[in-house]
Amino acid sequence: MKRYFVFISCAALAYSCATNTQQQVQTVYETIKLESSERVLNSEYAASITGKHLVEIRPQVSGTITEIMINEGDRVKKGQVLFVIDQVPYKAALETAKANVSTAEAKLATARLTVEGKTNLHREGVVSEYDLNMSRNSLSEAEAALEQAKAEYIKAENELSYTEVTSPVDGFASMIPYRVGALVSSSIAEPLVTVSDDSEVYAYFSLPENEVLDMVQSYGSLDNALMSVPEVELMMSNQEIYNHKGKIDAISGFIDQSTGTVSVRAVFRNPDGWLRNGASGVVRIPSVHKDCIVIPQASTYDIQNKTFVYKVVDGVTKSQEVSVSKISNGKEYIVESGLYVGDVIIAAGAGLLRDGIRIQEQ
Repeated sequence: MKRYFVFISCAALAYSCATNTQQQVQTVYETIKLESSERVLNSEYAASITGKHLVEIRPQVSGTITEIMINEGDRVKKGQVLFVIDQVPYKAALETAKANVSTAEAKLATARLTVEGKTNLHREGVVSEYDLNMSRNSLSEAEAALEQAKAEYIKAENELSYTEVTSPVDGFASMIPYRVGALVSSSIAEPLVTVSDDSEVYAYFSLPENEVLDMVQSYGSLDNALMSVPEVELMMSNQEIYNHKGKIDAISGFIDQSTGTVSVRAVFRNPDGWLRNGASGVVRIPSVHKDCIVIPQASTYDIQNKTFVYKVVDGVTKSQEVSVSKISNGKEYIVESGLYVGDVIIAAGAGLLRDGIRIQEQ
């Protein structure tokens, strides 16, 4: 990078009774000789974070809570008992169902003996065909009654097991809105507790429709884009960069007509448990540019949505329209057209210049 000077002569007219004076103001402008370079630029998108699984746990039977087996915020394991609902009525129902099964089995055995006996008597002509068929019908009824009793037993057994409310996933427990003695049922408004599996987390964010279209055109298809997009970073709410990179694994097939955006999901491993369901952050998508021309944003000025720089051509400033990438790092632009390697441009303050200012090298 070379430093040049621009000399601008300004006449400052001062009124006095004697003479007029002129002052020459000298302003220094830094210039850049453009070279081919490489940049990795990040596009940033606000994201909301959810656990891999977010499960609202509700009771499947009615009753009062007799035990709460966890503390709020605990890490819980799949299958761990979280709550116990009063088991007394369900144990009684199970014993009743068990007795009903025994009764049905006895009745079935009796019906079988009756059919066997009447079959022999019918063979000897002692009983009629009607009596034999009636005994067979009674046997069928006894068999059906036994199956029904067994089904009731299974139902009672299941309902008793439901009095121990377990976690279906590993994760962290939320706050608990209920206490021992509370009457609960499957229709309660609030769940007993919510368990979030945060072994992996999903960061949901939105991309403008045009950026998704650019991505599809660049990679050929949405599936290719998902496979080819580089790993992304997550800036947490404390402005620190999360220590595990993530991967975009899902892009919605629908465009939100109210916002013109597409929902996107990135997945991050969370072995240290730093990220929790409900957190917020910023997803950074890197964009690698090789053999490109990079210019400072301070070297540009805009007129009617067009971007210009001042080149130094034969020692004189000349405005030049340029096309720049939509993605930037906030300090630099990637030039897509209008400039070439070896060109010299004014590095800053372009908005104060005009065409035809002579540049003299120091």
